This record gives sequence, C-alpha cells and structure tokens, in this order.
Amino acid sequence: MTLSPTPCDNARPTGDIHDYRPAGTVIKLWDVLSAFRSALATPDLRKKILFTFGIIVVYRIGALTPSPGVSYRTVQKCVDQVETQGIYSLLNLLSGGAILHLSVFALGIMPYITASIIVQLLTVVIPRFEQLKKEGQAGQGKLTQYTRYLTIGLAILEGTSMVALADRGQLFQDCQDKIIPHDGVFDLAVIVVTMTAGTAVIMWLGELITERGIGNGMSVLMFVNIAARIPAEGANIFNRPDGVLVGVVVCVFGLVIIASVVFIEQGQRRIPVQYAKRVIGRRMYGGTATYLPLKVNQAGVIPVIFATSLLYLPDLVSRLIGTGDSWWQRFVSGYLVNQSSWVHITVYFVLIIFFAYFYVAISFNVHERADEMKRFGGFVPGIRPGRPTAEYLRHILNRITLPGSLYLGVVAILPNFFLGVTGSGQNQNFPFGGTAVLIMVGVGLDTVRQIESQLMQRNYEGFLR
Repeated sequence: MTLSPTPCDNARPTGDIHDYRPAGTVIKLWDVLSAFRSALATPDLRKKILFTFGIIVVYRIGALTPSPGVSYRTVQKCVDQVETQGIYSLLNLLSGGAILHLSVFALGIMPYITASIIVQLLTVVIPRFEQLKKEGQAGQGKLTQYTRYLTIGLAILEGTSMVALADRGQLFQDCQDKIIPHDGVFDLAVIVVTMTAGTAVIMWLGELITERGIGNGMSVLMFVNIAARIPAEGANIFNRPDGVLVGVVVCVFGLVIIASVVFIEQGQRRIPVQYAKRVIGRRMYGGTATYLPLKVNQAGVIPVIFATSLLYLPDLVSRLIGTGDSWWQRFVSGYLVNQSSWVHITVYFVLIIFFAYFYVAISFNVHERADEMKRFGGFVPGIRPGRPTAEYLRHILNRITLPGSLYLGVVAILPNFFLGVTGSGQNQNFPFGGTAVLIMVGVGLDTVRQIESQLMQRNYEGFLR
C-alpha cells in the first residue's frame, strides 16, 4: 500500500494535462497466473515465495496459540457470542480472529500500523522528524526505530486494556465463565508481556518477508489475517436456510466490487513534467519528459482505519467506565455501535471523507514537490515553477480527492446494507466489502507488481518488443 505516488517503470508522458487514464492495463487473471508460474520456475524467486509461505505458517500458528494463563476451552465457548461486537471488529479483522482468543499474536499488526501513522503525521509537526525524513536512508532508519519503540508502547497499552476487560468480564459480556482462572497481578502481567512480545515478533516476521521474501511484509501479514476470516464468514452465509442462493448472490456481488476496486485503485491523474536541458562539464543533462502520477485514491485505506477507530472510541470509553444504563451508553450502543443505524452510516461516511482530505494534505506536500521539480529544472507545461506549480498541484489534488473519498466511503458502507442478508453483526468482517476488500486488493496488486518487476530483471524480452 503505497502512500506516495511514484512513476511507473514504463511510464510515458501524456500530451494533455487533463488526461485521465488507468495506471497501465487492468491485470487479467491469466496474466497473474502466468506471473506466479514464471516465478515458481525461477529458482531464487521460488525460494523467496516458499520462504514467505513459511513465515505465514509460523504467523498463523502464533495467532492460534493461546497466551499462558488463559483458559482455551472457555475462550472457545465464549468467542462465538461476541466476535461481531463493534469495538473489536476492526482489530479482529486485522488480527485474523486472534484478538478474541487472547492468543500470543492477539494484538496483531494494529499497534505497528497505528505507530507508523502517528510517526508519519508527526513529521509535519516536529521539525526533527521532518529533518530526518529529508536525510534519506539514514533518517528513514531512525524514523523506523522510533516507530518500533512506539509500537511496543502501544502494544503494552492495548494489551493491558484487553486483559483488563477480559478479567472484569466485559470482553465476553454474555459469557459468565471466567476465561482467566488465576487473576493475580503477576498472572495478568505475564499475559500482557506475552502479547507485547508477540507484537515484537510480528514486526520481525514482517521485516523478514520484506528483506528475504516477496512483497511488503506487514501488508502480506495483513492480507493473511483478512483471508483467514473469509472461510468463517462464508460459512455463516451458507449455513442460513437460504444460504446457497444468498451465497451465490453475495459471491457474484463481491466479484463486481473487487473488479470495481481494482479499476479505481489503478486510476491516476498524470501531470506532464518537462525537464530543461543543462550542461554540466562536457555532458548535457535533462531535456526529458515524464509525468507526475496522482492516484484517485491517494490516501489508500488509512481514512477508513481512522474513521473506524474514532467511531468506536465512545464504545471503548463506555465499556471502561462501567456497565450502567445512562443515556450516553444507550445512545452509543443504539446508534454509534449499531452498524445498521443511519446515524452510524452517515457519521462513518462523513468521517471517511474528512480523513481522506486530511491525510492527503498531510502525506503529499505540494510545496516540497514543487521545490523538488524547480531544483532539478522541471516544470509543468504552461505553469510557472515554484509557488504557481504548488497551487496548481493543490487544485488538482483537491479535485481528484473528492471522487477518491466518495469511492472509499461507498465501499466502506456497502456491507452495512447487507447485515440482514449475511447474518453478521458488523460489516468489517464481511468478506467482500469495507476494509477487507480495500486491503486485499491493494496488497494483491502490489505483490503482483513486485513479482513482475523481479521477473523483468531476469527476462529482457519485454525491452526488445
């Protein structure tokens, strides 16, 4: 999931500055299968793919292994009653169902995602972080180190909250059995330490996939977590009295959604950039034409995660305060948490649009991009370098962010209208909508591109056509 636009390797300039087109042709199923077949036929790529699958197996084993001190039978008995509660739907999705089982990898990669977003936002606020971002690889390594420290801190906070809710019986409100038989301070601390250590191991596994495997490690693990939830959610659909017919309709509808997401995710606005010729010594540089791609969905899935977390924050606060029957708790449970409520749908949709504009404004600095173009002798045809270029980029970015944010909001709220059909209480675990399909499609496309790029390095036929 790329957060900043980068030109394609085979990019060619476009003649019209108002040219909209997809980033390359839509990937066909046969092309994807051919890429994987060629990758398996290449010895070094085959090793990377098998290494990635090995890490995935280790990760899933840790996600299914209960933490010490947790009654596994009691958890299995109670988990079916609360796995669709709103406060844990997103965390349960990103952890592959491990969070409700209080397993070793119960916290999943959510602390790392949150820490990465916080550090990225702080680069705009803290001058020191902004300076590190401009220092290249060394500065990026320092920011990565800060992200790891912050991840451990967030893991301790989230682990403590989960264990406290489980110990007080608020994690499984409809289950009276005690899931932590020994609730001493030392026993609870061991569970928190185990979950925090599991988060550190997940970070290490993700970095191993990035360095020695295929694709971005954290994105691949996120993809695996969502894919692990699809069989259970599909079983819930087909177990209904009219499950076969409803399941077929849902699968067809899901394929249409996936195809639409693939098409829009590849959509770009290509802004042509011309570089002036420069003579340095006896050599001439520049004089080339390229383009600056601005994606329609420039923010990725981050606005959906922000909106979901903020929308479920009141539910978390009401749970930690107590189990009273005040008007505030009735309002939260009846309107904000109930995903079939029009209040929930409207607030969710508006928050996604707001965070889409907010995150694009934070992550894509038009002034820095205009200064970089001016420093290297680049300019947009018909636009003066410097401040006019920055204003032009901001104008274009605001225009394409609107359809991108509307697209995110529609995809995220679509499952809300099918809660009665699927029989699930929350939309985040719906297999073909919301956060799930956005993450799976984005990670899938990015992984296929990386495989094709590595195949291109070993096969020069594409350059000779």
